[in-house]
Amino acid sequence: MTSPLPYGSWPTPITSELVVAAAVRLDDVRPDGRGGVVWGEGRAAEGGRTQLVHRAADGAVTELLGEGANARSAVHEYGGGAWWVHEGVLWYVDWADQRLRRLDPGGEPVVLTPDPAVPRGDRYADGDVAPDGTWLVCVREHHPREHAPASEVVNEVVRLDAREPSEPQVLVTGPDFVAAPRLSPDATRLAFVSWDHPSMPWDDTVLTVRDLATGVDTVVAGGPGESVGEPVWQVDRSLHFLSDRTGWWNLYRWSPDDGVTPLVVLDAEIGLPAWQLAGARHATVGDRVVVARSSQGFDALAVRDADGTVTELDTPFTAIRSVRADGEDGVVCVAGSPTAEPGVHRIALAGTVTTLRPPRDLGLDPATIAVPEPMTFPSTDPSGAPREAHALYYPPAGEGPADARPPLLVVIHGGPTGAAAPVLNLGLQYWTSRGFGVVDVDHGGSTGYGRAYREQLRGAWGIVDVADCLAAARALADAGRVDPARLAIRGGSAGGFTTLAALAREDTPFSAGADHFGVADLEALAQETHKFESRYLDGLVGPYPPARDVYVERSPITHVDRLATPLIVLQGDEDAIVPPNQSEMIVDALRRRGVPVAYLLFPGEQHGFRRAENIRRALDAELAFYARMFGFALPPGEDIAPVEVEVG
Repeated sequence: MTSPLPYGSWPTPITSELVVAAAVRLDDVRPDGRGGVVWGEGRAAEGGRTQLVHRAADGAVTELLGEGANARSAVHEYGGGAWWVHEGVLWYVDWADQRLRRLDPGGEPVVLTPDPAVPRGDRYADGDVAPDGTWLVCVREHHPREHAPASEVVNEVVRLDAREPSEPQVLVTGPDFVAAPRLSPDATRLAFVSWDHPSMPWDDTVLTVRDLATGVDTVVAGGPGESVGEPVWQVDRSLHFLSDRTGWWNLYRWSPDDGVTPLVVLDAEIGLPAWQLAGARHATVGDRVVVARSSQGFDALAVRDADGTVTELDTPFTAIRSVRADGEDGVVCVAGSPTAEPGVHRIALAGTVTTLRPPRDLGLDPATIAVPEPMTFPSTDPSGAPREAHALYYPPAGEGPADARPPLLVVIHGGPTGAAAPVLNLGLQYWTSRGFGVVDVDHGGSTGYGRAYREQLRGAWGIVDVADCLAAARALADAGRVDPARLAIRGGSAGGFTTLAALAREDTPFSAGADHFGVADLEALAQETHKFESRYLDGLVGPYPPARDVYVERSPITHVDRLATPLIVLQGDEDAIVPPNQSEMIVDALRRRGVPVAYLLFPGEQHGFRRAENIRRALDAELAFYARMFGFALPPGEDIAPVEVEVG
């Protein structure tokens, strides 16, 4: 595609309307035990709620939840594992009250958990059903009162009657956090993962097996310096699990007789950081094991045969989640590629792909879609020593005027342990199809490059990540691929903090920025945030309050006198993870200094925007902001409302 129009002004079919039209977030897929599968669809057009969809063995597709029901858990605030299925029966947590429900085929939901003393005071997630279907185990997060501080919130594994209402029976209590409760095939033993403050689940966790008859615990793996997770029982009563003991999240087997032995060991990540519960990156199919592995930012499926040989499957997918065994010859998963959004697919071990829930038919000319280029570039560590960083670069989807170079948008993922995903994302293509270059930065601390790379951010948040974002922008500008006078940076949550920190520097190369619900004051975050992340900053910054001086020095709000770059700030008014006051601190400071600033507060949104109308407005407002700052006209024919920019 070639356009004589200035970069940024190109007409494009990828409008904010297309971004949200029939858009869904596929959150998980699970076989139903009867030849069918169930998956979750987060629907922007329905207020962001998660509908559960069943596809029967004969291909018939049915929506399982009634109008308004929303299968979403608030455990850890990030949720995950809000539903599970066994022999055609579904259990799910409804967002409105966080109570667990059972739904039989063709029936009505039955509430299984007691009405808590305070609204949403008991939250459930990540369940497993006994083989006979009569009882289940799951995680419960107990909030004793409204707005209870993190120190009062209790996380436990509980047992419930799977058929009718009952009082939860506590099985595991004591650790600060528990996850992945899994029953052995004969339901006599329980495997679970636990960890304590100040660790996060990608730092130090412990995998324990409890004999339910005697209460005796056996520690399988984990401890200081080792992150373990995703336990899956096998028919021979052994246990498969992930561990990063070699520096990479690889697959291991444990049995009472043989202890721990490696199954799949690669210089690649099979695991992912457990921001949400119930992750699934490996599955056993007959006598073979299937794993999703990430290497240099790209996923692939690999199969370990009974003789130990590991072979990669030839599929088009580069981003893969929710890998679950389906019969004796394949797996189901959620997967996508640089040219296709995620869909639900069944992949036979022979390599055949059957699409069960296709991605949207966008009707786009392939020339409209920018394909990512892996990028490794030089950066520095906190001492100034050289090191390498990684990114995916998306060039503009076409050529602009010969005498100009495109503006660059530096994108920072959340976490900050997340990773750039090489999968078709219309929210990113919205920019490249208009003539922006986009670099999606996997700064030090990102997942996908081993534990050592992930730990480069330890004690260095706001330093290493910022250095890598600046280095990526400068590398592309120095190579002549983008306009050094029109560099912008954007990020959400942890990425919002990095955005603000990168702008609050005297040497910042950026001339515009977008902060999506980012952190402005680290000290306020340490004092206010929810239990799951209440000690996260111990590892990223230092223990609080002993390291208070570092928190103050590292906070963008401290250096607002250096912040002279125009900024747009977008925030949800119900965000419990990064509260609105964080955004308002920085906006008020910029107003006082006369720096151009735009602020949009979205009612009813939490941490990340889910409603179609708000996703559209956020995208279009950000584009309108850059158009004003960089001096290009908005694309003709699009109804994009201007954004109010306060100046002085």
